[in-house]
Amino acid sequence: MTAAVEPAVEPVEPVVRSGAGPDGTARYRAGGTGTVAAGGVRHELRAVGVLWRRELLRLARNRIQLALLLINPLLFLVVLGTGLDTMLAGTSGGDYRTYLFPGVLLMAVQLPALNAGMSIVRDREAGFLRGMLVAPVGRGTILVGACLGGATAATAQGGLLLAFAGLAGLPYHPAVLALLLAELALIGFTMTVLSAFAAVLVRRMETFQMMLSLGMMPLFFLSGALFTVGGLPGWLTTLTLVNPLSYAVDALRRSAALALPPERAPAALEVAGWTPPLGVELAVMLLVSLLALVAAARRFARTG
Repeated sequence: MTAAVEPAVEPVEPVVRSGAGPDGTARYRAGGTGTVAAGGVRHELRAVGVLWRRELLRLARNRIQLALLLINPLLFLVVLGTGLDTMLAGTSGGDYRTYLFPGVLLMAVQLPALNAGMSIVRDREAGFLRGMLVAPVGRGTILVGACLGGATAATAQGGLLLAFAGLAGLPYHPAVLALLLAELALIGFTMTVLSAFAAVLVRRMETFQMMLSLGMMPLFFLSGALFTVGGLPGWLTTLTLVNPLSYAVDALRRSAALALPPERAPAALEVAGWTPPLGVELAVMLLVSLLALVAAARRFARTG
């Protein structure tokens, strides 16, 4: 009887992560014999797409949360806006709800953007983040994918609120609505990156929520969303002008005013008597988002 001969099997050396390469791509070494770049640009973009879809699916599957996120901004617009408009009748020179609407848009974008940071902290506590960190992609890719997904969800939330522009006395001008939606996308990305930056600094959900309470509410109230900057005390004016969200609100307000008669257009933000152009205000938001993204990526690269 002939004995069965087993085919020779070559030993497979374990693949161990060895850090990130100079291009930010995750690199691996096989049994200590050197490093090999994992994937390439297409591989990294595919990973970004997966994480982007994950954030959108999380939002789409929780329709109750989607509806609840609209309630708070609508309450501000309908209840607070109507109440203050009645109180300020004859003194404000226009409908206060029209003035408040850009701040309400900012509020609608802010909530889902902050959820992106909460998602990072939640994934870390659940151990899911550790599984993603050993994937053959750069850590910066994971962060960018999460931020793009959160920014898209925030933009969609703001876009839904644009459907209620008529409640604020704004006509439904297609070009103006498209401009507002584009600005909401930039603002949503900026706030998502800021939320992600805060998330990579902490490890506990309680600490993250406390950071949001201490940081985001003052930024919102000092953005000119609820009141004009002119006439404020000097120290309060300074805090408002150094707040990047002030330029986001002013950009939204000036864009919305394009659909209004000139006499109803609110006053623009002034810095030492100079009115920043709309492009400069958007550039400020873009610069803040890029700086925060670089800082978050560098800190995230050292996450264990």
